[in-house]
Amino acid sequence: MQAYSRRYDIDWLRVITIGLLLVYHVAIGFQAWGIMIGFIVSKGTWESLWIPMTMLNVWRIPLLFFVSGMGVYFAIQNRNWKQLLIERGGRLLIPFVFGIFVIAPIHVYIWQHYYQLPSNYIYGPAHLWFLGNIFAYVVILLPVFFYLKKNEEGRIVIGIKRLLSNPLGLLVIILTFIAEVVFIDPHPYEMYAMTWHGFVLGLLAFFFGFCFVLSGPVFWNMMLKWRWLFLIVASILFRYRLTQFQMHVPAHLLAIESCVWIFSVFAFGYKYLNHPGRTLRYLSEAAYPVYILHMIFLFLGSMLIFPLTIAVQLQFTFVLLFTAIGCFVFYELFIRRINIIRPLFGLKMKK
Repeated sequence: MQAYSRRYDIDWLRVITIGLLLVYHVAIGFQAWGIMIGFIVSKGTWESLWIPMTMLNVWRIPLLFFVSGMGVYFAIQNRNWKQLLIERGGRLLIPFVFGIFVIAPIHVYIWQHYYQLPSNYIYGPAHLWFLGNIFAYVVILLPVFFYLKKNEEGRIVIGIKRLLSNPLGLLVIILTFIAEVVFIDPHPYEMYAMTWHGFVLGLLAFFFGFCFVLSGPVFWNMMLKWRWLFLIVASILFRYRLTQFQMHVPAHLLAIESCVWIFSVFAFGYKYLNHPGRTLRYLSEAAYPVYILHMIFLFLGSMLIFPLTIAVQLQFTFVLLFTAIGCFVFYELFIRRINIIRPLFGLKMKK
């Protein structure tokens, strides 16, 4: 079995991905259609803001599932299957259930209050839907992952490593994601939450993320070598999408664009982010609770700032700052320090 030191780039990418999800949700408040998916929306729209957001939209959620699969590889190195289920259950299911019945109803109540609607207790997964997906992936793929762990010198693992040591092996991954959209035919492609498209795409990304780390340094050095090609191809595909009417392109092109963006993120992350630090240690623990909380502070900030007669660019800045500062202050004062509530936000209790 190969020995791996901690991969700080993967830790950084998890933090960055969660941060991008927060920025993305703030941006929805400046799109006229945001109210249709349960967001508080500013009276002044900022349509050009959606250009970078639509670039993120095709790879932000798949990247999260890739990173989650990578995390499972490291987790099983010193755990048996029972320990892994208990650990992932505590980290995923407890916050998921708590979010369904406590976090989501709070931000729904703020939405109801802002739009002067009757106040009803409404529960649901909301922005935490992917936690249930990830735990399901752990359960589904557990036998496969432990088989690969126990047979790292076997034919299957050697075949995976050989395949992923060559950039042509990435075409197999791309073709798998193309097959997913051909079979499921999602409309739109970016609708991941609580859809079969989101579930199957996430399952594939979770599995391939595990395989990426399983493949070892040869794979990562190959990614490093071809990083600029990934970035160029992704940029060309995004540029082409911008030229189309309402940015509508076939789903298989979105699947390709999503993959090459993700490949480039992993490659550049491996080159520039694989280093530790106090900031990473702090953010690695804080990112998950902050994401769980952020919709409450996002809606509070929207309720207070959107009525102000200021430019939408300032509104965006103030809402983003209010959300980030509010989440981190609450994390620092309560979640981090009060032992009994730490598991509700996916953190281990301090001994």
